[in-house]
Amino acid sequence: MRKIISFFKILGVIILVIAIGVFLFLNFADYSDGTRAGIPMKLSRKGVIFKTHEGQLNVGGITNTPDGAIPTVWDFTVPSKNDSVLIKLNKAIDEGKRVKIYYHEKFVKFFWKGDTKHFAYEVEIIK
Repeated sequence: MRKIISFFKILGVIILVIAIGVFLFLNFADYSDGTRAGIPMKLSRKGVIFKTHEGQLNVGGITNTPDGAIPTVWDFTVPSKNDSVLIKLNKAIDEGKRVKIYYHEKFVKFFWKGDTKHFAYEVEIIK
């Protein structure tokens, strides 16, 4: 009987360690990274308990329709600890300038980190 209890304790610890490892990987690992360029349309602070900064970037687009260009909107999240990105984005929105956003894409979206899997870590205003 003690061997069975000991086995289940060891099995429980192994499962817990694996679950913590998977969570940490999904929380901190990046699926991809890259850049997007366009005109920032919106930057807002959202959330009831966990406040996050969410933005939209109009990356544009050209079609063969009579309407011409149809806006393509890309949603992204700005980590709260990154004030320089928020300042640059607000400045670009006020002045109507194009920006280049550098971002990391995560594997999974966690509700306390933001509404998207794309996290902007740097912004460059295009002259």
